Amino acid sequence: MNSYLFKSERLGFRNWTINDVDVFFTEINDDDDVMEFFPFKPSRTQTENFILRMQQMYNKTKFCYFAVDLLDTNELIGFIGLSEQSYIKELGTFVDIGWRLKKSVWKKGYATEGANACLKYGFEHLELKKIYSVASEININSIAVMKKIGMQQIKTFNHPKLVNSPNLVSCVLFSITV
Repeated sequence: MNSYLFKSERLGFRNWTINDVDVFFTEINDDDDVMEFFPFKPSRTQTENFILRMQQMYNKTKFCYFAVDLLDTNELIGFIGLSEQSYIKELGTFVDIGWRLKKSVWKKGYATEGANACLKYGFEHLELKKIYSVASEININSIAVMKKIGMQQIKTFNHPKLVNSPNLVSCVLFSITV
């Protein structure tokens, strides 16, 4: 039984453990469909480093891209959560909401359910005032989730970390305020 920081109806949100590496790498980060809107598939070492960064971020801020389990099976299905970002100059450091779920759980409403739970956690528990989200313009499924959770589009911009990925560089920025 996992110790969850918070829950939604079907999902449990927790900090990462090193035991998550195998599932997160093989079933998520190494899946071509899951990684379609990213410039590369992270290696196993990069996956381990991501998990370590998330653990450190949680210890510092009390949030991260949380490991997410299905409550009825305790199965790790990916991440949904909040992360500090700083690649948009005019925003400085900002809090981003994001998700990456394994393909076998797509189209079941988990991203929307989990994102709503993370917004509630961010606004009520962390007392954040504004949360942003970014996706490549071609990632219509993530943009649909942003709209479903009440976010509003602010602008379209060229993502500075995606300049070498012409099909991904044009991104949308969404936000939601408490």
